[in-house]
Amino acid sequence: MSEEIKVDLELDLKGLLCPLPMVKVSQNIGNVPVGGVIRAVATDPGSMADIPAWAKSTGNEVLAAEKQGNEFVFLVKRVK
Repeated sequence: MSEEIKVDLELDLKGLLCPLPMVKVSQNIGNVPVGGVIRAVATDPGSMADIPAWAKSTGNEVLAAEKQGNEFVFLVKRVK
């Protein structure tokens, strides 16, 4: 999925329930430079809706969102 994308920050959000995975991504997006990417791994299925909705509403970009086993893996790019 992301071998060619440089990840600037890894977030382990496993075990956190909705809306905390989205909140943690939101809190940490400022810790990467504009154009930087956060890789977030969550286990809450609600994150599949929450993180893309948050990204869309804040002008950031979800490069990838996929289920890998029991985990949901996101690549979120800081756009502004």
